[in-house]
Amino acid sequence: MFLDLFYGLRDEGVPVAIQEWQTFLHALEEGLHNSSLLSFYHLGRSCLIKSETYFDHYDRVFARVFKGVEGAAGDDVTQKVMAWLRDPKNFPNLTPEQLAQLERLSSDELMKRFLETLAKQTERHDGGDKWVGTGGKSPFGHGGQHPTGIRVGGQSKSRSAMKVAEERRFKDYRTDATLDSRQLRVALRRMRQLTRSGEATELDLDETIDETCKNAGEIELVFRPPRRNDIRLLLLMDVGGTMDPYYDPVSQLLTALHEERGLRDFQPYYFHNCVYDLLYTNARMLKKDAIPTGDVLRRLDSRWKALFVGDAAMHPAELMEAYGNIDPRRTSPTPGIVWLHRIATHFDRSVWLNPEGPAYWEADTARVIRRLFPMYHLSVDGLTSAVQALVGARS
Repeated sequence: MFLDLFYGLRDEGVPVAIQEWQTFLHALEEGLHNSSLLSFYHLGRSCLIKSETYFDHYDRVFARVFKGVEGAAGDDVTQKVMAWLRDPKNFPNLTPEQLAQLERLSSDELMKRFLETLAKQTERHDGGDKWVGTGGKSPFGHGGQHPTGIRVGGQSKSRSAMKVAEERRFKDYRTDATLDSRQLRVALRRMRQLTRSGEATELDLDETIDETCKNAGEIELVFRPPRRNDIRLLLLMDVGGTMDPYYDPVSQLLTALHEERGLRDFQPYYFHNCVYDLLYTNARMLKKDAIPTGDVLRRLDSRWKALFVGDAAMHPAELMEAYGNIDPRRTSPTPGIVWLHRIATHFDRSVWLNPEGPAYWEADTARVIRRLFPMYHLSVDGLTSAVQALVGARS
């Protein structure tokens, strides 16, 4: 059908080159059509038509090629599907006894069954305990309650998925966010440990007076190294998924840290849900942006301070099991809890800032992480306490 559009435009005399067509296909891959026929129409026109002269030609070809498509998958069907998804009876809650009877699968077995099920399934399925669908007891799909499942589509609700069958694309936290809270910057200014280091370039007035007196009034200048902040900070930020609602406060924190010129050194990295073998310099988490976590620890000595920012919410397998990464393409044999323990023991001081309130810290994974790191709320008061834990209370 897409090729019919391409050749139809060429037959109408519209100068569509391969470059424009590839741009159009790439835009479709990026999801810019928004699963809407109207958006698809405008996307095709913006990518394929270089002059208003050919708008009528485009409309005629588009109407001819996609005639009837809207009737087959138009607003009426969309509304029915959305109404079905909103109906609570389509997602019945299982009793604790029913949940206990469900088979708990390992990561390898879960992926194996998922691929086998996809190869066999030929239609939509809702409820039940076998196929990829919505609701029910199946370990594949979304809206269900299986304790070891793969979420396919939909939104994260109970945060219980062991894996997610989709490409994960997240957005870098901003470093130019305008801070609305002066207290946030004041709290970060407490992150200072002034020590004298380097060349002796600062005049020590008291010692100069003492030495001059001892020298019978002949001036003897005494210099000393200047006082500088000796804090080196490693910032590890959870990004994407359940952290999306906290994009603004984390961006404000990152902006303030970038503006805190008193830090001797500062290195920020990204991870998703838990730290594994690789950290990333940006939220796209591409291979070229990856840095081995072990290399980071070898490069930074124990004098560095480690600051985590994340909600500590994930499937227990992501934290405790080998190959537990929610993204099957980024799994590693070392469990996330091992890496967290290595970080906690490598640095003299490390803390965890959680954007969710303490009421949510009783989840299984949050309780485990709290045994490794002091956890504070991502607020002005929480940040003040976290800074004091990193550098010690100031007298």
